[in-house]
Amino acid sequence: MSLFTQIPYHLETLIRNIDSGILALPEIQRPFVWENAKVRDLLDSMYRGYPVGALLFWLTSENPPVKRGIGQNSQQTVPHSLIVDGQQRLTGLYAVIKGVPVLRNNYEYERIRIAFNPLTGEFMVPDASTPKDPAFIADISEIWSPDADLFSIVPDYMARYRAARGENSLAPEDEKDVKEALKRLHALPNTYTFTVLQLVPQMTEEEVSQVFVRVNSTGKRLNQADFILTLMSVYWDEGRHNLERFARESRIPPPSGQKSPFNFQFRPEPDHLLRVGVALAFRRARLQHVYSVLRGKDMETDKFSDERREEQFAKLQAAQAEVLNSAHWFEFLACLMQAGYRREELIISGMAAIYSYAFFLLGKCVYTVPQPILRKAIARWFFASALTARYSSSPETVMEKDMAALRDVTTAQKFADYLENQMALTLTTDYWNITLPGNMASSAARSPELAAYFAALNLLDARVLFSKVKVSELMDPGLQPRRSLLERHHLFPKAHLKKIGFGTTRQTNQIANMALLEWPQNIHIKDDAPGDYFPRIMGNGAFTEQEWQNFARWHALPEAWETMDYDAFLPARRKLMAQVIRDGFEKI
Repeated sequence: MSLFTQIPYHLETLIRNIDSGILALPEIQRPFVWENAKVRDLLDSMYRGYPVGALLFWLTSENPPVKRGIGQNSQQTVPHSLIVDGQQRLTGLYAVIKGVPVLRNNYEYERIRIAFNPLTGEFMVPDASTPKDPAFIADISEIWSPDADLFSIVPDYMARYRAARGENSLAPEDEKDVKEALKRLHALPNTYTFTVLQLVPQMTEEEVSQVFVRVNSTGKRLNQADFILTLMSVYWDEGRHNLERFARESRIPPPSGQKSPFNFQFRPEPDHLLRVGVALAFRRARLQHVYSVLRGKDMETDKFSDERREEQFAKLQAAQAEVLNSAHWFEFLACLMQAGYRREELIISGMAAIYSYAFFLLGKCVYTVPQPILRKAIARWFFASALTARYSSSPETVMEKDMAALRDVTTAQKFADYLENQMALTLTTDYWNITLPGNMASSAARSPELAAYFAALNLLDARVLFSKVKVSELMDPGLQPRRSLLERHHLFPKAHLKKIGFGTTRQTNQIANMALLEWPQNIHIKDDAPGDYFPRIMGNGAFTEQEWQNFARWHALPEAWETMDYDAFLPARRKLMAQVIRDGFEKI
């Protein structure tokens, strides 16, 4: 017997049902929306009459856990249909047609604006210039506004266009095209039909969850973390709520006097926190296996049981309580501080941070490593993992090996020894002298090597180049000015390099050409050659000879660097930068 029926729905009916609360978002779905470009492409396809895929609803006679509505208003009635698949499409369409803000990945509400050119039928995500272009309606939400009148929208558009382009800029056939295009767009909610596959109400939440996983398992939209979060919504919805709340509150300053995980160093996602809980509960990193375990599967017999599922969820629940413990969280953030990673922009790899948190909790809760030893060990582990991009390629595979190795570790000392031994295997003499300088032959804007160099400057108590102020002071995580007080500066300015034949971004933005300056100094240097601005700064008597020597050591400046050829300067500075990174690491 089929578990679903096939029903056609006009978009207008779907929008109306969402408005009234008849159609709602269940707990097994995510509250986030596509980027605006995907919403634009969806509207473009619908406008042209293309199919955009079926929707999957669950017709339920019960009252399953339901999130609040797509917009910011609460539901007005008890829903009888829940969106199982198609939430991203309906959220995007609802947001544009109703002109309401929706929840973004950063847990903030935002309007989705799409522009439309009725002369060409082109949809686009508006930028700063779009409102000035008379060919575009900058926000098509106004077309479906309750107060909108198509009979006034069309002449208003034509009048604005002629005022900007000239009285004769629209030929009679253009006027006809504009009228037809706006009429077609305005009628889209009433003319476009979706195919809805509606699941029968007799299905349980677990069965609906399984359908959701199967529908999405062949695409790229969901990963294994999403599958586990789906399962949590069925068997432990409070646990998923807590993950989402922790992630959201880590980004938003709390009201005065209230405690929260808010910080300026690292803002985790719910799936990040889930990974930590999984590592702590099961000593696992491959979420695919954990999903089966949480469903109650016996890995030897392949059979499922409710008792086994309850046992595994109990383990996850106990582990997650430690993950979301605010005392543990801020102790871990102190480890990042001790590693020199004082600000969020230095943390290039979120996986390095989150797996370091897993090691921190294992050391604290399982191996009971003394706090001073644990903090130092985790600070060194994070620095090494971030620098070498340990978890950037196949992170689950690497972490799974770590977890397997720790199953034989039984004492606090052996735990600390394991971390040190793994670092020693990677951070060899050849790594510091050859591999690391070679890795810095790059112009990447976000580089683990450059972030580690800046972290090392924090650790070495270095001053900003040409300044009395310490790098660590301007990287204080609580210091959030509108304009950055600390800027990356080209030691060989881009305009100067272009004059001498180095014009590409890869050439000018080399890591070895970057240094930290206070922004007023950056402005004063302008586009002068190093041989011009450096003697001028040295000659002003503001710094002693010892201070100049310290600047050269901290900022990896080769002797007489200002007179060097650029091609010779880069490799020389890379070696010195590698030594600064090593000095910083060894100081932890």
